[in-house]
Amino acid sequence: MTAIARARILILATDGFEQSELETPLHRLREAGASVDVVTTDGEGIRGFSDGEWGDTVPADMSLSDASHEVYDAIVLPGGQINPDSLRMNEGAVRLVKNFADSGKVVAAICHAPWLLIEAGIVRGREVTSWPSVRTDLKNAGGHVVDKDVAVDNGIITSRNPGDLDAFVTKIVEEIEEGRHKRDAA
Repeated sequence: MTAIARARILILATDGFEQSELETPLHRLREAGASVDVVTTDGEGIRGFSDGEWGDTVPADMSLSDASHEVYDAIVLPGGQINPDSLRMNEGAVRLVKNFADSGKVVAAICHAPWLLIEAGIVRGREVTSWPSVRTDLKNAGGHVVDKDVAVDNGIITSRNPGDLDAFVTKIVEEIEEGRHKRDAA
């Protein structure tokens, strides 16, 4: 059995997530055999955003207060503008992301979601990418910003937009297959 087939993955999001950036990893990682749970701030379903309009609701598997990095192998952070902006103001969400990183587990953020990596203090000295409007924030946080479909730095995975989802999900699977990553504290 492969590591991805044994993996437990958490997707952290709230209302206003980019629909494809949550649903594509959710479905593709489950198809690969992983157990994937969606965690929201209150344990209730959340509504996505797609093509400039409110999209579909995704049910939650648990609330943020019940989520722990200890029982998961990776965390996926979908973008959109509203979702990561709200989550970066939530101490529990930021702490959860930091706990995943500090434990050497895979942390994957796409589009605007690298804002959460900045808040968690895990960008300094790492190669990262994002939606163009987030790149100055990443530079100011000490990241080495690149413009490519997926940037990986010792288990920290970032991508730019929905067009990068194939590379993003493929890299999540590869990094989980590699196992835990030893990281220097930022």
